[in-house]
Amino acid sequence: MTTTDRTTADRTAAEAGGVEVKPVAGHIGAEIRGVDLAAGLDAAQVAAVRAAVLRWKVVFFRDQRLDHAGHVAFARLFGEPVVLPRRGKASPAGFPEIETTADRLELGGRFGMEHDEWLRRRRHTLLRGWHCDHGARVDPPAATILRAETVPPYGGDTTWANLAAAYVGLSAPMRAFADTLRAEHRLGVGYQPRPGDDAYVRHLLDHQTATVHPLVRVHPETGERVLFVNGYYVEQITGLSRPESSAVLELLLEQATRPEYTVRFRWEPGSVAFWDNRATIHLAPSDNAHLGHPRTMHRVMLAGDVPAGVDGTPSEPLTGSEPGRW
Repeated sequence: MTTTDRTTADRTAAEAGGVEVKPVAGHIGAEIRGVDLAAGLDAAQVAAVRAAVLRWKVVFFRDQRLDHAGHVAFARLFGEPVVLPRRGKASPAGFPEIETTADRLELGGRFGMEHDEWLRRRRHTLLRGWHCDHGARVDPPAATILRAETVPPYGGDTTWANLAAAYVGLSAPMRAFADTLRAEHRLGVGYQPRPGDDAYVRHLLDHQTATVHPLVRVHPETGERVLFVNGYYVEQITGLSRPESSAVLELLLEQATRPEYTVRFRWEPGSVAFWDNRATIHLAPSDNAHLGHPRTMHRVMLAGDVPAGVDGTPSEPLTGSEPGRW
């Protein structure tokens, strides 16, 4: 499909549902107007939103009035919500599909350290924070729908990167090389332990999750090749030495997070972001922990499939997950 054909198809799908799709960056991100998520969507609107998510990888809705029930109902229009066996203490009772993240309210004391120290130990390199949701699982979520309740007056933005565009942007020899590779994704990679007893290390040991994924996955709906790499979970490229693996991963992560493949979103109360977790990585903010303002977000994830590489070989679970079981 040519660029002109794709643009025409996007416009036709949006107009069919009375939905306005306004791209906000060259490769990723669009704002959707003309829909009231709390009122429900008809079939044409669902099709238009789905097409926009597949095309732009992340879409944004502003000034929505969703409550917890409406959030789950909206998610069900696009797939089966994941029910997590363990959720944070701020998550709402009676809605097992929703996980609430309340940054300073919850993470600061959960593992016996302040939130900023926890971030420093998790993100000791510039690219470490980039991730897809639950990427160490054998079947990472297909999509995530995040709703803002309370946000700081400034700071706290989220950034997403388009992994399909990043793959296309590689040179042909590098694409051919990446097509052949697989990598181990493991929860807690690179975390720097605290001296003495470390509750987060004990948490990681008790909840080991690891999978060997293709370094390039084929998107199950669009057929695009996606550079399936991130800074938070990827441990080692299979078959390469550790120095080789480190160099290749750094190159690919720098490619994936180049500014031209990214979009940054300024949250407001009532904002909703809906992204394709199979084709993006995102960077949660780390510029608001010192501000003293709460940031409360509600997340619903949609169940995903087992990734497959260019040769059709599926991901292989190592420990801690199996398809469809959370």
